[in-house]
Order: sequence, then C-alpha cells, then structure tokens
Amino acid sequence: DVQRRDFTINGLLLDPITDQVLDFVGGREDLGANIIRAIGDPEQRFAEDKLRMLRAVRFAARFNYTIEPATFAAVRKLASQILQVSRERIRDELTKVLTEGHARGGFLLLDESGLLHEVLPEIEAMKGVAQPPQFHPEGDVFVHTLLLLQHLPPPCSPTLAWGALLHDVGKPPTFRIAPDRIRFDDHVDVGVRMAEEVCRRLRFSNEDTKQILALVDNHMRFADVQRMKESTFKRFVRLPHFDEHLELHRLDCLASHGDLSLYEFTRHKRAAMPQSVMRPIPLLTGEDLISAGYKPGPQFKQILAAVEDGQLEGRLQNQQEAMNMVLREFPLSAPTQAQR
Repeated sequence: DVQRRDFTINGLLLDPITDQVLDFVGGREDLGANIIRAIGDPEQRFAEDKLRMLRAVRFAARFNYTIEPATFAAVRKLASQILQVSRERIRDELTKVLTEGHARGGFLLLDESGLLHEVLPEIEAMKGVAQPPQFHPEGDVFVHTLLLLQHLPPPCSPTLAWGALLHDVGKPPTFRIAPDRIRFDDHVDVGVRMAEEVCRRLRFSNEDTKQILALVDNHMRFADVQRMKESTFKRFVRLPHFDEHLELHRLDCLASHGDLSLYEFTRHKRAAMPQSVMRPIPLLTGEDLISAGYKPGPQFKQILAAVEDGQLEGRLQNQQEAMNMVLREFPLSAPTQAQR
C-alpha cells in the first residue's frame, strides 16, 4: 500500500498498538529536508494518477518545499498528459493552489513545469506582455498577476482567488502600442468572455461563474468612484459579495502602483452608508404604474430605474414626488410611453 502512495512525505504510517511512526520510504528524512519526492519511480506514480503532478506543485508551494529533481523531471516530461484528468479535479487542485497560501510560488512552479501551458494557457499568455510603466511599474501582466496572487490572504474564497487570477486575462489579446502609451482597449469585455470560457472548461458552478465574471467585469470601475453619481455608487457597492470586489481592488493596487486612496474612499463611504440608504424600499412598483394608466412593457424597467435614481440621489422623498416625476418625464400622451 505504501509503495503505491504518491510522495514519501505521505508514506508514513502510525502503528496503533505501539504508537510508533513507521517509515518504509524515507518520508521522515524528506520531511526534515523539505523535499517533495515521488515514491519509487516518479513516472509510474504519475501514470497511476496524473493529478499527482498538480499535487506535487501544490504541496511544494504550500509548505515551501523543493520538488526533488527526478520527480520534477517526470512532471515536466508528462505535463502534456494532465488533461487526461477530469476538469473538475484539475479545477479543485488549482483552487487549492490559489487559496491555501503561497499562490505566487505555486504558479511559478506550474509555469516552470509546463503544467500551466496545459491547464491555463490564458495565464501563460500574459508572460512578456508589457504594461504602461506609469500605472504598472512592477512589470508585465504575468508579473503583475503573480504579485497580486502573492497578496491573497489565506484562506480566501475560491471566487475571489479566481477573479484575481483572471482579472487581466483580456490584456494579452488587446495589447497595442498607441502614440501616447501602451493600451488595452476593451480588455475588460474581452476578459469577461475569456474568463467565462475558463469557467466553462473547468466546470465551475453557475453561481461561482457569475461571481468570477462579475469580479473581472467590475475591477476597473474603482477608478471612477469619486466621480460617480450617488445612484451609480450605491448600485455599485451593493453588488453581491461586494467585499470581494473591494478586496480585489486592494490587491490590484498593491500589485501595481500601491496607491490605496480609492480603496479607502470606497470603504469608508460604504461603511458610513446605512442599508436603508443604499437599498431603500422602492417608492413605486409596476402596479403603481398600471394604476396610473401605464401599460406593462419593457419601458417599466426604464421608468422604475429613473425613479430609483432620484431616490438614491435624494431628489425624490416620497411616492407622490416619484409619480409626479414619472408623469413629467414619461408622459402618458407620448406615443412611446403607452399603447393607445
């Protein structure tokens, strides 16, 4: 049984009678030397379960161990076979690399071993993609992403970790050198589509996919928080799991220019805002519009959004003020407002 286990550090046994540790594979010595070593023939161990290649990387990163040369050579030789493992198992192992601490070291090992090329080519593509130094003095997109991973607080939520990993995934295909500086036009929209493909490929749940994509989609909005209308700001900070959006922005800053002023502005303004102000009870409903003579249709959403804008910005205080605004800005007589 021990000879078929993955690594020597996992090959130790405890005798329940004598309470002694039994070591037939040199595990205690490798534990003392901080070494990840396959038991027996590394290629044979990995052939038995190819996920063990990812596990070697995870253990090395998590415990700050070194992968023994013959074991690492086997990983590099067999890396192209990792996709024979189910996508769900690959996803779960990568999630552990991201969330257990030392994610930066884990992804450096994934890259060095060739596993990154197989499981996340979108991340490998970040290597060598330059960024404007005035915003990203740290270096290219890959360097930035790994620095961000370095700041992930363990343990962190899987969705935050994957959102952090993928937040700039749209930069490599949108890279261009403009007359003034390097630009990444539409990298957020492109990144959302690419992140969706990664989530689909790795079989994430719909709920987790939605949050990961939301993190990618909204990560640049913090640049505008001090200029946002009150209604826009309140809708922004009431996004589901907004704490993850805020934390991703903090990590993004720490991995680049280091300026946390927008993070602090958002954090303090949101903390001072009661839920009743951030998410007030609606002044009008669809039934109120019907009672006033409006016909149900797509415009209801537009009207109710305009009412909520006024409410969130403090211009509308009660139902009567809201209805007066609706009748003024969406008059019943207008041909686009109601069916006759």
